[in-house]
Amino acid sequence: MISTISTGFVTSAELAGKSHIAIGFHRTDLKMGKLEIEKHVQYILSVEKRKNDFESVVMEHIRLNGAYWGLTTLDLLGKLGNVDQDEVVSWVMQCQHESGGFAGNIGHDPHILYTLSAVQVLALLDKLDVLDIDKLSNYIAGLQNEDGSFMGDIWGEVDTRFSYVAICCLSILHCLDKINVEKAVNYIVSCKNLDGGFGCTPGGESHAGQIFCCVGALAITGSLHHIDKDLLGWWLCERQVKSGGLNGRPEKLPDVCYSWWVLSSLTMINRVHWIDKDKLASFILDCQDKENGGISDRPDDAVDIFHTYFGVAGLSLLEYPGLKAIDPAYALPVDVVNRIFFGRKKSV
Repeated sequence: MISTISTGFVTSAELAGKSHIAIGFHRTDLKMGKLEIEKHVQYILSVEKRKNDFESVVMEHIRLNGAYWGLTTLDLLGKLGNVDQDEVVSWVMQCQHESGGFAGNIGHDPHILYTLSAVQVLALLDKLDVLDIDKLSNYIAGLQNEDGSFMGDIWGEVDTRFSYVAICCLSILHCLDKINVEKAVNYIVSCKNLDGGFGCTPGGESHAGQIFCCVGALAITGSLHHIDKDLLGWWLCERQVKSGGLNGRPEKLPDVCYSWWVLSSLTMINRVHWIDKDKLASFILDCQDKENGGISDRPDDAVDIFHTYFGVAGLSLLEYPGLKAIDPAYALPVDVVNRIFFGRKKSV
């Protein structure tokens, strides 16, 4: 059991390796419009250069998250070579705190959310070897509480997002044995609701973002048997509205970001065929800025790097032609995940 947990990849690897068969996707099934790949690439590259723009200013404290969103999008588009990777690695390492955790930018306080983004960025660039694995894994393990939950930082906020982040991070680092995985799983299960979904803490309202975190953590630890897949699948498929987009909770507007949160969860529990994939793909493509690049939350709204990533990631799960496959649990390209756990790349 320890060897299965320490790799943390059995469930997700099987999903990633069999997605074309088990999930029933066929590229020819989808009647989609055009993804403006080159314009999205130029948009992503321009965000970093326009440091005085509103988007850059408001993202100053979460710049490491933004780096993950932008760089992962570029990788899914097959354009990661357009960035100076050594410069990125140097900047990421300057965000590390003496505690071992990473901050959202140089000089800011560390948090587990930014720590995962740092690990994911370094994994994308195949530079995990620059990390002091013991120092980093000890920082993450030190955030686990006695009940199995995780704090986000030294100030003590608890959220199932942090449980996912800790499990995902430690799995990538091959260090899951540094935490009490059984207690971590039990805490996540305690956040399960009568509707099949999950909240941020026990009794918290079911929300698609929290559901991804909980399902992803359970997938990585080989614990998906704790989920009522039909009940959760029904709740998730009910998130699709008439426009084809997905919302995060009942009676809310659709938002491109849920093309990831909902779709990845449906993928992990093998219920993605319960939604209309064509309509969802059309909704995402309708949210593009076809002139300047970028993707927004809804058609005709302002674009941002966050929704650009989740839109492209959603299209990857829908097997949009020309995009690299993305792992639904680790939120990294499948070839990157295979390199981490199997030391090999997977062809697109």
